[in-house]
Amino acid sequence: MVMDKTFDPQAIEPGLYQAWEEAGAFKAGFRGPAAKPFTIMIPPPNVTGSLHIGHALNNTLQDILIRFERMRGRDALWQPGMDHAGIATQLVVERQLNQQQTSRIALGREAFVSRVWEWKAESGGTIAGQLRRLGASCDWSRERFTMDEGLSRAVLRVFVTLYKQGLIYRDKRLVNWDPVLRTAVSDLEVFPIEVEGRLWHLRYPIEGEADRFITVATTRPETMLGDTGVAVHPEDERYRDLIGKFVVLPLVGRRIPIVGDEHADPEKGSGAVKITPAHDFNDWEVGKRHGLDVIDVMTDEARLNDSVPEKYRGHDRYDARSMIVRDMDALGLLEKIETIRHAVPHDEKSKTVELEPRLTDQWWVKADVLARDAIAAVEDGRATFVPKQWDNTYFQWMRNIQPWCISRQLWWGHQIPAWYGPDGTVFVEESEDAAQAGATAHYGKAVELRRDSDVLDTWFSSALWPFSTLGWPDETPELQRYYPTDVLVTGFDIIFFWVARMMMMGLHFTGKAPFSRIYIHGLIRDEKGQKMSKTKGNVVDPLALIDQYGADALRFTLAAHVAQGRDMRLSIARVEGYRNFATKLWNAARFAEMNGAARPEGWQPRGLAHALNRWIVHETQGATRRVTAELEALRFNEAAGALYQFVWGTLCDWYVELAKPLLQDDGPAKAETQATLSWAIDQVLALLHPFMPFITEKLWADLAGSPRGLLIAGAWPVPDPALDDPAAAEELGWLTQAISDIRAVRAEMGVPAAAKLALQVFEAGPVTRSRLEAHREALLRLARLETVTLGDGAPPKGAVQIVAGEALLVLPLAGVIDIAKERARLDKDRAKAESEIAKIDAKLGNADFVARAPEEVIEEQKERRAQAEETRARLAAALERLANV
Repeated sequence: MVMDKTFDPQAIEPGLYQAWEEAGAFKAGFRGPAAKPFTIMIPPPNVTGSLHIGHALNNTLQDILIRFERMRGRDALWQPGMDHAGIATQLVVERQLNQQQTSRIALGREAFVSRVWEWKAESGGTIAGQLRRLGASCDWSRERFTMDEGLSRAVLRVFVTLYKQGLIYRDKRLVNWDPVLRTAVSDLEVFPIEVEGRLWHLRYPIEGEADRFITVATTRPETMLGDTGVAVHPEDERYRDLIGKFVVLPLVGRRIPIVGDEHADPEKGSGAVKITPAHDFNDWEVGKRHGLDVIDVMTDEARLNDSVPEKYRGHDRYDARSMIVRDMDALGLLEKIETIRHAVPHDEKSKTVELEPRLTDQWWVKADVLARDAIAAVEDGRATFVPKQWDNTYFQWMRNIQPWCISRQLWWGHQIPAWYGPDGTVFVEESEDAAQAGATAHYGKAVELRRDSDVLDTWFSSALWPFSTLGWPDETPELQRYYPTDVLVTGFDIIFFWVARMMMMGLHFTGKAPFSRIYIHGLIRDEKGQKMSKTKGNVVDPLALIDQYGADALRFTLAAHVAQGRDMRLSIARVEGYRNFATKLWNAARFAEMNGAARPEGWQPRGLAHALNRWIVHETQGATRRVTAELEALRFNEAAGALYQFVWGTLCDWYVELAKPLLQDDGPAKAETQATLSWAIDQVLALLHPFMPFITEKLWADLAGSPRGLLIAGAWPVPDPALDDPAAAEELGWLTQAISDIRAVRAEMGVPAAAKLALQVFEAGPVTRSRLEAHREALLRLARLETVTLGDGAPPKGAVQIVAGEALLVLPLAGVIDIAKERARLDKDRAKAESEIAKIDAKLGNADFVARAPEEVIEEQKERRAQAEETRARLAAALERLANV
């Protein structure tokens, strides 16, 4: 069958993916029981989600690793699955209900949860289908969901165990509260938004001192009704005599003390601050230090409750704010109002709801206790971050970790396994029957129990992902074989949410770190270095790129630019460029097919007669070593870069071009070159397969002389030292460098493309003479030369000299170009490059510019300087060549 002229990704990708699945190539155990396991756990995407560019990067890197290790003979398990995403999913379904003029309250808990399950069944497969389009070779037969039966059992076991170990407890503490969803929100999910606001300066009367006031400034006047103190700095001379006295809280009439506390900053505002322990995290700590009362003045919907004067009860917090400001003004107690900009906490999901610090009963984990082993595991190398700089981020958070609030006031999620007796005694068990038995024993009779209505934080079940997906708490064969896992690939933004919590839970319940290496990648930014966002309109849709350029081009782009420790920039031009790379590979394969490239079964490139063929074998082995080492070190961009340079440059631009005369020969040279070309392309297809699985699989099938199975199930190339040939590498390296240098001179000096130069070679020893004789035709053809001759004596004037090993390559240019005019052009261009460098240096040397400019602008200036520096160096070299002409 003759290959198509072009590669059509849309036409062949679905069929290839189906062939892989039908062959069972993605399944754990595919390599047999003797194979050493290699496990990756997918960061489970939200069931609400669809594939975005961050998912595309993350899953491309995982797929590269899993395909690489599978080809190396490992028993590869890439465990897929979805996260139930408690708050996000409930929010989606509640919005649907609102559009239908109903609500979860109207439905009731059981019916609402059923409705969410229905929605999950409809939309849950969306992102899985999109991952298939990307080429993700997950073991879909093992797909899990954080609320399926097995994982739910693991959640129950962990909660009950930690509770009975004293590591889970219930306590009344301040939390960030979402008054729309009416649930606690993790501190890590708080999104501060800078807004224009007001700072109200309120005057509180000093008890027993007529006409004396202390002024406090607040952005939230509605909370003043819950004030239980005023704090001043103990060293503030203005207020030292007031410490220990009382103010009378306006509008309420309550006596509240004035306390000395370093929380009050004499340099800010009036230096005095109102203390509302139930509605501010800092105030909570001040209140604890001074034994202040705690008065909660809001409902779960952020309306004022019955703890405030009657006229304010039931009012929304913002309406109450306006009422209180008006009333304070009427009493002459509003000193002034300032306009300020300040950060206001919002919920991360919608970024529209202002969160409220609220005092509630919640379930907590003693995270500091669990963190000890998790810290030690990274300190002693049982788990390592790549790049290592993320160690410090991890340690800083873990060593200062706060109690983890794990309860959410939602209906969608794992309901907390706690039941309350008539007197409030709590019974925590894995089942209601067990709780009932405990209660009967406690009370001496059967009693009615009430189950806790809260559900667990989504990250609680996600923290168990590496072992719960393998069947824990049972000692399953899968758990024994595939745990602990090998590499976790994830973004830095969930180190605290997920990575740290998996480390804590994995070590506590299995005694082993859940993964040995944690690869942290950066963000994908747009081509200007800006963070992608819908409001900026610069979000890149990976599915649109796959539609236009194919999955392989997108995957290679992502891998080629994901440098360790840095964010990456993504432009459509780059994806298009790697689509062209795929085309280059396709054309090389077509050339091989059209020239009869094939080899007998079992043929190996040993004892080759031609240096050119020995050279490509040597270079292929070098590329194999480089790509293998870079993938082992998780340097994806270096591996992709090595492949790109080898395939485009060494194989396509050099070997294919140099091999054309041999392929026209009718003797043994032709057969040897056909076999070598066939072998080299097969090696390339194997090396490229983890990065570009579709085109490589297609070419593997099209170029086979006989059926040889799927490439995904093939073997990773292993270099054979016996095939290394440094002599051939040196000889062909000399040739390709000479041609490259001559081409560079032609380009730099503006030599017309049609002009053929007469090359003279001076000081040529036996080695150079031998090479000239062997490769004269290649030099003439590829360097566009008229003649190649040996020169005697001194090189002629009006010629450019190139050092090539022991010899000088001399190109006479007099009469071909106007040397004076060319020198002037080069000098002008160099001056332009130097001017550009000076301008950029002035900017980067300006401390004010560096302080104010966005990070992406600074990075762009540095890149422009590097490009200008490269241009200047190239022009300087060209001028130096002309110096003696």
